[in-house]
Amino acid sequence: MLRAGNVGLPNVGKSTLFNAVVANAKAQAANFPFCTIEPNVGLVSVPDERLDVLAKISGSQEILPARVEFVDIAGLVKGASKGEGLGNQFLANIREVDAIVHVVRCFEDDDIIHVAGSVDPERDIEIINIELALSDMASTERRIERARKEMRTKKEAAIEVEALEKLLPALEEGLPARSVALTEDERFAIKGLGLLTLKPVIYAANVSEDDLASGNAHVEKVRALAAKENAQVVVISAQVEAELVELSEADRAEFLESLGVKEGGLQSLVAATYDLLGLRTYFTTGPKETRAWTIEKGMTAPQAAGVIHSDFERGFIRAETVAYKDLAENGSMNAAKAKGLVRMEGKEYVVAEGDVMHFLFNV
Repeated sequence: MLRAGNVGLPNVGKSTLFNAVVANAKAQAANFPFCTIEPNVGLVSVPDERLDVLAKISGSQEILPARVEFVDIAGLVKGASKGEGLGNQFLANIREVDAIVHVVRCFEDDDIIHVAGSVDPERDIEIINIELALSDMASTERRIERARKEMRTKKEAAIEVEALEKLLPALEEGLPARSVALTEDERFAIKGLGLLTLKPVIYAANVSEDDLASGNAHVEKVRALAAKENAQVVVISAQVEAELVELSEADRAEFLESLGVKEGGLQSLVAATYDLLGLRTYFTTGPKETRAWTIEKGMTAPQAAGVIHSDFERGFIRAETVAYKDLAENGSMNAAKAKGLVRMEGKEYVVAEGDVMHFLFNV
């Protein structure tokens, strides 16, 4: 399951956003630093309109969407890499997630105290990035000495040393490890280090309700910084998300339309996270249930089957496959088959986004 961690300075809207997007969230959204001491964890169903269509076609009793685990990590401050503000504990929490959602305050509000005294996205992002880089630099310096000694007896240690020697100068400049060009072998060699700045990042620009559709000058600064890192930016309003929780489906759509946007921040955030991590969705559907499955881009049919159960991958024979669009347009599997749109795919088939699949396998 995908795990995403919300990070940022105190009072930027992390916990408000977490509370809004996680139905059973217990995070405390209070107007003071360190209100979140333990990382709050919540499961979020991935919004996908295709599930309803497939369930209707199959007469499914149950719909099971894909899920993302969100971790609300307490606010970091300058000096976190040296333990300031319970920094060591919070940095350890970040090591356990697949992607970082860096929430950046892009709204003005005199009633909500900013830990640095003013709203400045560039400064705020730099504080967090430098602290993460300093933590990674300390880890890299400790590891490189041991790896150099291991070169005498372990051939693979040489690859690790090459990678670490590339990373160290960048980290010393406060640059993220993801900005350094590494080979696949080098990435594999340092995987065990769990470098924070090697994790993919999405900047969530938290704006007021009035700026949700068009953004503002603060958002543009975030976009400029993200472009340099080849990172993504999602404009969200934690306050709007909090209001959406209280509304019915119909009222949500009307409310979002009045704000000039088509979807809520959760949909945008999940879509950006999937894209960033190179994830894809395929479906299984039948009378019992319609379900979304998350796989990595490039996975073959047997590997996709293995996401359901390892026995499916080991005993894979073939996969009855139809594109979601073809099935939806024809209204039934039989109609799609009559037009030759349902295919039998073998072990080499690379699963496409939105494939609807039924696996045949030996027990």
